[in-house]
Amino acid sequence: MKIKMRFMTVAALLTAFALTANAQQEIPTMEITLDKAIELALSDNPTMKVAEKEIELKQVSKTEAWQNLLPSVTLDGAIQYNIQVASMKMDMSGQTMEIKMGKDNSNTWNAALQVAIPLYAPAVYKAMSLSESDLQLAVEKSRGSKIDLINQVTKAYYQLLLAQDSYEVLQENFKLAQKNYDIVNAMYEQGRVSEYDKINAEVQMNNAWPSVVSGKNGVELAQLQLKVLMGITADVKFIIKDNLKNYENEMAKAATTEIDLSNNSSLKQIDLQGELLHKQRKMQQTSFQPTLALVGSYQYQSISNTNWNIAKYNWSDAASVTLSLSIPLYKASNFTSLKTNKIQQYQLAETRINTERMLSMQAQSYIDNMTASAEQLESNKAAVNLAQKGVEISQKRYDVGKSTILELTNSQVSLTNTRLSYNNTIYDYLVAKTDLEKVLGTSQYQNITDDKNK
Repeated sequence: MKIKMRFMTVAALLTAFALTANAQQEIPTMEITLDKAIELALSDNPTMKVAEKEIELKQVSKTEAWQNLLPSVTLDGAIQYNIQVASMKMDMSGQTMEIKMGKDNSNTWNAALQVAIPLYAPAVYKAMSLSESDLQLAVEKSRGSKIDLINQVTKAYYQLLLAQDSYEVLQENFKLAQKNYDIVNAMYEQGRVSEYDKINAEVQMNNAWPSVVSGKNGVELAQLQLKVLMGITADVKFIIKDNLKNYENEMAKAATTEIDLSNNSSLKQIDLQGELLHKQRKMQQTSFQPTLALVGSYQYQSISNTNWNIAKYNWSDAASVTLSLSIPLYKASNFTSLKTNKIQQYQLAETRINTERMLSMQAQSYIDNMTASAEQLESNKAAVNLAQKGVEISQKRYDVGKSTILELTNSQVSLTNTRLSYNNTIYDYLVAKTDLEKVLGTSQYQNITDDKNK
C-alpha cells in the first residue's frame, strides 16, 4: 500500500512538472495587421531609435550654440620658483645701476579670477542660426528614415500575404491532384481506365507536393523578414488574418494619382542642406567682422618669497577691466572657405535638379505599373472563373470517358497558374502603390511620422 502511494505521489509530481514545463514553453500568439506591424516597427526598430538620438544630439548642439553668449569664468593659479630673476640696468649720472626684479632662489605665488563677457560676437549669432537649420535637417532625416521603414514593412507585409495566398493555392492544387489520383486509381482498379492514366495522375500528385513545401518555406521566410523589420525576435509567433483579395477595391484609384513631390523627404533634405550651406557662408563671412568683449580680472599674488611658510608671505591684489576689440585684417584661408562654399552650393543645386527628375520618372513608372495591374486584374478574374469551369468540365468529361487524363491535368495546371497570377497582380499593384507613397512622401501614416518629429 505504501509503495502504491509513493508511486502515485511520484507520478503526480512528474505530471505537474510536465504541465509546468509545457506552460513555460508555450509562446503567446499575436494577431498582426498592417497598422500593428508599422506601429511595432516605429517603436522597436533600432534604426528609429538611432534617428531619435540624432535629433537629441542636434538639440544639445543648438543649446551649446547660444551658451557661447554667456559669460565665461576662469580661475588660474601658478607657483613659480625663481632660480635667477631678471634684472634691469639703468644709466644714471654716468653710472650704471642694476635693479633686480625680485630675489634669486625665491618663489612667486599667483592666483587670478577672470570673467569674460562677449559684447559683439557675430560668429556666435550665425552659429545659433546654423544649429537651428542643422536640427531641422536631422528631423527631416528622421522623417525620411521612418517613411523608408514604413515602405519596407508594408512591402514585407504584402510579401507575406502573397506567400500565404500562394501557399493556399498550392495546397488546394495538391488536394485536387490527390483527389483526382484517388478517383483515377479507383477507376483503374475497376478496369475503366488504363495504367497510363493512373501513372499520370500519380506523377501529377507527386509533382504538386514540392511546390507545397516550397510555398511553406516561402511563408516562413516572409514571416522572418517581417519580424526583423518589426524589431521582434524570431521565436515570437503571430498570425495574419488578411489576404490580397481584400485590397482588390483599392485598385480602382490608380488613374486618379497625381505626382506632387513637395513632401518628398530627399528633396526636402537637399533644400535644408542648401539652407545650411547658405548659413555656413554667412558664418564664414563673420571672419571679416570685428569682435568686442569685456574682460574683468582680479589678481592676488605674493612675490620674492625665500621660504615656504605661506602664512608669513606678503600678499597684494590687483583688479582691472578691459574692453577688447579684435579686427581681422587678412587671413587667406577665409577667402578659400568662401570659394569652397560657393562650389558646394552649385553642386547641391545640380544634384537637386537631377534628383527631382529621377523621382518624377520613378513616380510615373509606379503609376503606370498600378494602372497596368488594375487593367490586368479584370482579365485575371475572368481567367480564374474560366479555368475553374474548365476543371469542372474536364472532370465530368473524364468521368464519362470523353477526355483524356492529359486534358484533366492541363486544366488543373491552368487553374493553379491563373490563381497565382491573380494574386501576383494585386501584389504588384500594392508594391507599386507603396513605392509611390514613399516617393511622394505621403501615406496614411504620414501624420504619425510628422507628429513624432515635432
